[in-house]
Amino acid sequence: MELQHWGHWQHPLVFDEDERSGRLCYGCREPIFGPSYSCIESDCDGYYSHHKSCAELPIGLHHPSHPNHPLILFGIYTYFVNNREEYDKFSKCDVCGEQSNEYSYCCYRCNFNIHIKCSSLSLTIQTEVHDHQLTRIWKLMKFTCDFCGKEGNLPYCCAQCDFAIHSRCAACPRILKVFRHNHPLHLTPSLEVHQSDSPICLLCVRKVDSLCLYYCSRCDFAAHLYCAMLPQNREYINLQELKEEQSTESISEDPELHQSFDLEICKVIKSTVGEDGTEIATEIKHFSHEHDLKLTDEIPNNTKCNGCVQSILSPFYSCTPCSFFLHKSCSKLPKIKRHPLHLHPLTLSYQQASFFCNACAQWCNGLKYNCQICRYNYNVQCILLSNTLTLACHEHRLYFSRTYSLQKCSSCNFKNYSVFRCSTCEFVLDFKCATLPQITWYNQHEHPFNLRYTLEDESGEYYCDICEEERDPKQWLYYCAECSFPAHCDCILGKNPNVKQHI
Repeated sequence: MELQHWGHWQHPLVFDEDERSGRLCYGCREPIFGPSYSCIESDCDGYYSHHKSCAELPIGLHHPSHPNHPLILFGIYTYFVNNREEYDKFSKCDVCGEQSNEYSYCCYRCNFNIHIKCSSLSLTIQTEVHDHQLTRIWKLMKFTCDFCGKEGNLPYCCAQCDFAIHSRCAACPRILKVFRHNHPLHLTPSLEVHQSDSPICLLCVRKVDSLCLYYCSRCDFAAHLYCAMLPQNREYINLQELKEEQSTESISEDPELHQSFDLEICKVIKSTVGEDGTEIATEIKHFSHEHDLKLTDEIPNNTKCNGCVQSILSPFYSCTPCSFFLHKSCSKLPKIKRHPLHLHPLTLSYQQASFFCNACAQWCNGLKYNCQICRYNYNVQCILLSNTLTLACHEHRLYFSRTYSLQKCSSCNFKNYSVFRCSTCEFVLDFKCATLPQITWYNQHEHPFNLRYTLEDESGEYYCDICEEERDPKQWLYYCAECSFPAHCDCILGKNPNVKQHI
């Protein structure tokens, strides 16, 4: 069965009775598990996928929230992806007040917009957050939500209790699971969270100022209601099965932390026993190289690891005839890894040609983690970063944050959706700056360069000694103290520092 969809005129969409990929629906932006329509052409590769219900939405709609005019279905991401002003204008729903990439129904005469999920809300609902049935009031009216404490329009109300609530708050389950945390999170009044200051949402790294939040008392992990429910954060699993699994094994033990070889990635050819009695692999066969690699600690000058494309450090494995080098730690990377950057499990692979990293927005090569569903690529340096960073560049701890709004890096001013944020101040760091090497070398310069975050200059003039162009004193630099030699990061590292040139 095929469907010619209004938003994808190039190819017909093909019906699948039971899609299990978990791809995000192009219509509602929720994971797909069940009947769906997708484009199976090679150049689309299943990217343009829909729930059956979203693909079959009517083009026009008469809705009680806007009775004067008919509403027309359109895709905000399709039409305004390159126009930020129009995107911000039309992505905000007049019912829930939130911005989203999902399909909307719009009245162009009145600039009225309603998300498809809001347009299909039932007249009456039974919710987990209230004991009585709630009824939708289809009249634009300002009210204060008795659940989160925020203002809104078009409430669900309880006639018995004089209780009013946002539609999104009414959809909050009592318990849910997010990718970023091992335990389920429970719906909890903010007053019951015993922290010295207001709780910090560890998903967006901003203070929680609502009446309720999602919370794990075991780990003191807090999250905004809506942050926890975002598709890129929420993990759709059977919570009962998770509870049973946790009762039989300790979740504090992460199998990825065990320093053993994954036999699908690396096989030990020869080994010896160290002084402490542990087995040391002296020769291995790694999937990234055709020849066996031997353990060595003799570091060649200015050599980079072919895996992570960082300066080689002892101990490492090498194939001398091919000038192929691999850190011992890179040889022990797990084949499959979960990361909050991405909805699906990521698979380790090796690519000699350059690829674009979706985390740091740089061209890279070597070992990478990629999603075989979405075809996203991430270099291993980005994936191996902890969700919590303590760096010399900032006095406070930084937390991984992923939101729908672009966040500007405090070092390089580049904007990205996935960054590391400070919960105390407005300091933000993107993946590119978070993975900069602390020490590096430049061409034939005899001394190493150290990454510096500030540099006093009595003359008040800030220049790069390589390109001789003026530097922004607020941006980071590399500095050789022996020669009083400051330089732009890009001038020292080059245009593509994460690409190793092969001989």
